[in-house]
Amino acid sequence: MQLQPVDCGWIEVICGSMFSGKTEELIRRLKRALIAQQHVQAFKPLIDDRYHAQAIASHAGRTLQALAVADCDALAAAIRDETRVIGIDEVQFFSDDIVQLCQTLALRGVRVIAAGLDQDYLGRPFGPMPALMVDAEFVTKALAICVLCGNPAHRSHRNENADSGKTIQVGTASEYVALCRRCHAVARAEANAIAAQAQLDFADPADPSEHE
Repeated sequence: MQLQPVDCGWIEVICGSMFSGKTEELIRRLKRALIAQQHVQAFKPLIDDRYHAQAIASHAGRTLQALAVADCDALAAAIRDETRVIGIDEVQFFSDDIVQLCQTLALRGVRVIAAGLDQDYLGRPFGPMPALMVDAEFVTKALAICVLCGNPAHRSHRNENADSGKTIQVGTASEYVALCRRCHAVARAEANAIAAQAQLDFADPADPSEHE
């Protein structure tokens, strides 16, 4: 049994790799709050338009109405006075200001539930997630299944044909897969080797005269 704070707000973070069920868990918690007739609002970053423009949507197809906002200021401006539970999906895409906003809301008595990737596709801490996890009362680490070996997976790997080199790149199963620690290390080593070879080929093209 998990003890809950009384007469105050708090922060919950649901983190993990892609396809680990983060959004599914966020929706579950928010729907339970709705069943309890609490005032709930859900938000998502405007950049995330993969499945639904105005809803939080899991890869499995579950949805919950949400407001897509451009930044932290827009999110803060949209919060109603009576709201007591706030859900934020894909929180890693917001600026570091989201941490201060969540802290302010919690001090106002709001229960804040934030879900997001704790690591980017290179395995590095993602945006505001580390600071948010440190400040949260409750942190849930969700795990996926490695598509290569079946072990528990906690890292997101961007497929070679979808790798733009940008940290922020919204994608689905056609662009990303979940991998375990070992398989992710192997995949990154292979990707780095391919990139290094491509740079060599570009910098030192073969002399056409050699083939005459």
